[in-house]
Formats: sequence, structure tokens, C-alpha cells
Amino acid sequence: MEAFVKHTGIVAPVDRVNVDTDAIIPKQFLKRIERSGFGQFLFYEWRFFENGEVNPEFEPNKARYEGASVLISRANFGCGSSREHAPWAILDYGYKCIIAPSYADIFYNNCFKNGILPIRLSEEQVEDLFQRTAKHEGYKLNIDLESKVLTDEHGLRIEFELDEHRRHFLLNGLDDIGLTLQHEDKIAAFEAKRAAQAV
Repeated sequence: MEAFVKHTGIVAPVDRVNVDTDAIIPKQFLKRIERSGFGQFLFYEWRFFENGEVNPEFEPNKARYEGASVLISRANFGCGSSREHAPWAILDYGYKCIIAPSYADIFYNNCFKNGILPIRLSEEQVEDLFQRTAKHEGYKLNIDLESKVLTDEHGLRIEFELDEHRRHFLLNGLDDIGLTLQHEDKIAAFEAKRAAQAV
């Protein structure tokens, strides 16, 4: 998994509360067995009309947000079913960071397991980011996970909280398997000792 240390990216808004995982990746697209390829279906029913044409009114579809890698949204992002496909789709589409006031617990945990940084800020701070995103075309945020600080080119500086265990995961590009493999020598020694005792 790619480490997340510092990132600068264009911000795209999804100005909705209770964005559920079925909106993030609709159930009809959950047939793939690999993690890749889900990005094309991200927010599918919002991004496209029923005839397959692009919905120009859905904010992230607008040209000013092309190439965005930071997503801002409202409270309770990632609610609904616990499908891990939701963070897969977000990452595959190109978003590396999500900023919202709150998240559903399972979705929040799944983000860290897939290399996405979900940041919690207050309602007021998130509203300020929406205002800045609307005001400045191509608005970018600088995210420094080492110092846990957000900045922009217009004087913004926000410190955010993140527990050290999850921060360690992202800074070192670790998922659960990667964390286990950090102890590969000890595991191998234990298995060798166990095999010898079984003889």
C-alpha cells in the first residue's frame, strides 16, 4: 500500500449529508473480484443520467474539479452497508483524502486499510472549506500527515486529530497484512520452533 505522508490536491465538493455506500458504489457494480476498476462507477447514479450521459449538475463532474484528489462532504459520510468496495472506488477514482464532520465507523476504518486519509473537522471548518472551494477555481489543500495540519494558499491553517495507530498505518503504507509482515522474522522463528517440537 502506498504511504501517505504529504499530499497537495484539488478539492471537489459533494455537498450532501448521509452519503451512503450504495451511493458511493451502487450494488450492481459489486461483481468484480479484484480491488481495481471500481472508480468508473463511483457516485454512478449521481454522475450519470439513466441514459448514460454525464450529469453536468453533479459538482465533481464540473471541469474546475478535474483531477481532484481531495473530497469534502457533510456529516455521516459512508453510512449504510459495510461494503469495502466503497473506499476501493474512491481510491481508484483518484481521491486520496476525504474531509467531513463525521463518518460511519466501518467506512472510516476501511479507509485506513486502503490508504485513504479520512479527516474529521467541525461543521464550521467544513463549511469554510466549501466556501473556499466555491470561491477559488482549482482550489487546493496541502495535507501534512506528519504534523497533522491542513493549509492552503489563502492563509488557512487547520490542525486535525488522528490517533497514532491509524497515523502509523498511513505514514508507513501498512495494511493489516503489512503490519503482520513487520514481524515476519518472529513468526518464522515461532513456526520453526513449533515444527521442531512436533517431531
